[in-house]
Amino acid sequence: MTATDASPTPQTGSARRAALAVLRTEATLFTRELGSLFWILLFPTLLLAVLGLVPDFGEPDAALGGQRVIDLYASVVVLLAMIMAALMAMPPVVAGYRESGVLRRLRTTPVHPAMLLGSQVVLHAGAVLVSAVLALGTARVLFDVPLPGSVGWYAASGVLATAAAFSIGAAVTSVSPNTRVVQTVGTIVFFPLMFSSGLWFPVQSMGGWLRDVVVLTPLGAGAEALNDALQGLRPDLLDLAVMGGWTVVLSLVAVRLFRWE
Repeated sequence: MTATDASPTPQTGSARRAALAVLRTEATLFTRELGSLFWILLFPTLLLAVLGLVPDFGEPDAALGGQRVIDLYASVVVLLAMIMAALMAMPPVVAGYRESGVLRRLRTTPVHPAMLLGSQVVLHAGAVLVSAVLALGTARVLFDVPLPGSVGWYAASGVLATAAAFSIGAAVTSVSPNTRVVQTVGTIVFFPLMFSSGLWFPVQSMGGWLRDVVVLTPLGAGAEALNDALQGLRPDLLDLAVMGGWTVVLSLVAVRLFRWE
């Protein structure tokens, strides 16, 4: 292959410029969604700050391997940010674009609707990352929660958990014909996800068959993997496999059922 062959074609350059233009436009619109920004960026950290005020949550618990409850919630609120972005914030936007005919019209232009969908994923995933950094930093400063002892494994677990959460949101969007239905289905799915992520009470404090079931859910496995990495341990490979498996299955469902109009 010559240098000429390797250089970008006009079509490639045009597609790149179109993708960047879409991303800039969607970023501008995203920053105007103050409600979504609050629930993704600020609410998880505020919830953590409130939970940290509970006296018993700051005491080491032998049943939790010497960890404190607030240590566990440092990872739970990161999962909460993922749920908010992937299930409550992004699906109504995509469904709205589809319902109003935006996706259909884009299919006749050089700006393929996949660029718009990709921009939405990038923006919401970026918001989750900012929320995670803010939550972990606040947990460290206010409650002396250790920063992730294994940064690499924490990042890998976070990526898998985010992918799993967004695959759930994609599946909900695909099976919902309009914005009203996507919001209803999203709300119904939201509460089981909060439970399985450990928001009501941490996964690590569950016992017996309940924990066995919860860790087979994508966010239950995510709670386990993130907490392991927080302690500097390698996450259980089964937890990583559970998140990856759910992501693949739900993504295939979303792709198979998604309609552009």
